[in-house]
Amino acid sequence: MNTFQGELAGIALSFALLVYTFWPENIFAQQRQKTRLDYLQERKEQLYENLRDLNFEFKAGKYPEEDFQVQRALLESETATLLAEIDYLEQA
Repeated sequence: MNTFQGELAGIALSFALLVYTFWPENIFAQQRQKTRLDYLQERKEQLYENLRDLNFEFKAGKYPEEDFQVQRALLESETATLLAEIDYLEQA
């Protein structure tokens, strides 16, 4: 009987661990849909981080001046376009 109780306790513990591990924390249907503005705000943060990283790597000597200027101009251009769209959506 003692072995049976140990096995039963092991099965119960295993089941509890499985339920705990795989129980959905958020139900998909209850999650809020991302808006275009949400996406743009996230992208803005990514672009700012990319610009910070680019500046850091340039100062560390990992980028030649030419490449740095080209990459920086591309990131700044994309950021400007993105900020204009954010402003437009916030005005609407």
